[in-house]
Amino acid sequence: MNIANILRPDAKGRISLGKLAQGVSGFKVHQDEVHRIILIPLVEIPAREQWLLKNKEALSSLKESIKQSEKGQVESLGSFSAYLNDEND
Repeated sequence: MNIANILRPDAKGRISLGKLAQGVSGFKVHQDEVHRIILIPLVEIPAREQWLLKNKEALSSLKESIKQSEKGQVESLGSFSAYLNDEND
């Protein structure tokens, strides 16, 4: 997607990206040799969920399970509420 907008800074030098920043939690900023400013959008995840991205086997299993669920290939195992406790929040 190629978007060409003119954004003007306010009195404090801030630029509002509006909808361009939707779903983004931050930006990595890069300035190249001809002084162009490049914003690389970032999406942060909670630290306690980072293990999943590092564990290729678990991530692959999760993706496969999602595909199966989308196809309706699921089997209910009942409620797991008995296994919950406040420490897992």
